Amino acid sequence: MRIVVAHNRYREAQPSGENTIVDAEIAQLTAAGVEVLPFFRSSDEIPSMSKPAKALLPISPIWAPKAQHDLDRLLAEHRPDVLHLHNPYPLLSPWVVRTAHKRGVPVVQTVHNYRQVCSSGLYFRDGMICQDCRGRALGVPAIVHRCYRGSRAQSALMATTLAVHRPTWRSVDRFIALTTAVADHLRDYGIPDERIVVKPNAVPDPGTTAAPGDGFLFMGRLSPEKGLDLLLEAWRRHPVGALGPLRIAGDGELRPLAEAAAADRPDVRYLGQLDRAGVRAALADSAVVLATSTWHDVLPTVIIEALASGRPVLGTALGGIPYLVGADTLGEPAGTGPAEGEAGWVVAPEPAALAAALPVARAGAAALAPAARARYERMFHPDVVTKRLIDIYADVAATAGRP
Repeated sequence: MRIVVAHNRYREAQPSGENTIVDAEIAQLTAAGVEVLPFFRSSDEIPSMSKPAKALLPISPIWAPKAQHDLDRLLAEHRPDVLHLHNPYPLLSPWVVRTAHKRGVPVVQTVHNYRQVCSSGLYFRDGMICQDCRGRALGVPAIVHRCYRGSRAQSALMATTLAVHRPTWRSVDRFIALTTAVADHLRDYGIPDERIVVKPNAVPDPGTTAAPGDGFLFMGRLSPEKGLDLLLEAWRRHPVGALGPLRIAGDGELRPLAEAAAADRPDVRYLGQLDRAGVRAALADSAVVLATSTWHDVLPTVIIEALASGRPVLGTALGGIPYLVGADTLGEPAGTGPAEGEAGWVVAPEPAALAAALPVARAGAAALAPAARARYERMFHPDVVTKRLIDIYADVAATAGRP
């Protein structure tokens, strides 16, 4: 099987989970015997572009002529079975779907965000969930609120791109939804069920898991939508030391909030930005991992890392979090009590609900630890996920009439 993987890499200065996932997926496919032909562009290329190339940048999200020429040549030369698209912006453009179809190559896209509808891709604005552009032919609210890169001009360009390429997206042969919440987003966009498959990402197997430690771990980007302020408000409702330690790892604009909490309470520890060894140590020391996002978080990798290490998760009932912890069939939890899933708990994104759930999670962590690891092995292990992806390719290629 021969697959073209198309991806516009995000800037290396801004660590991207999507870049990491694409690289890991290529390595897993290659190890499984699939021939992968990367077709990459990088946003890091923009500063060194020639003046004529930079002059074309404003239209590149709609149509990137150089990228289409290069892709067409690659498809003609190698005749791949499938093109697998990840992020097309800004240097590839969704036009790659049309270029592939012109050559008779079916297209699979992994949906990492909500950018079929939302210019920022987050469904989140000014500290709150926002879906003002749903159902609109043109995302005027995104322009008014400067949702793309804080620029009204760039937001107008992205909103126009989404309007122009609505037929393009609806022609994609198969969408890979990372969770059931993303599948719901695609159905709302008008994609029929038969062209949607749910396949999460994988993380490498850390091997033997340690016995649960003590306390809680919040790990990730310290930005408003990740819910650090929600967590700290809930944490302050308990006496110092009542829940064991709260470890906070990561960096971002809310770092001062984490540092102030650690200075204020001895049961809060700010660990800073961790390398892989530091992440494993923090997971080993903790009993429960927290995912307190206040937006519809698509697929927080920290949850899969927690499950791989045998750590149950307490999260908010938003986006892909219920699916990851096995609580997606339970719906929104009633009142302020946590809804228990296979490998964790979900609560409404409110301080009272989270505060009530923290002691429940601490008391139940040891009992759910084996189930957390078992869920990882069954659903998120690289061997399982890679086989699922290869099956998707084979089905799409067969449907398209390719051998």
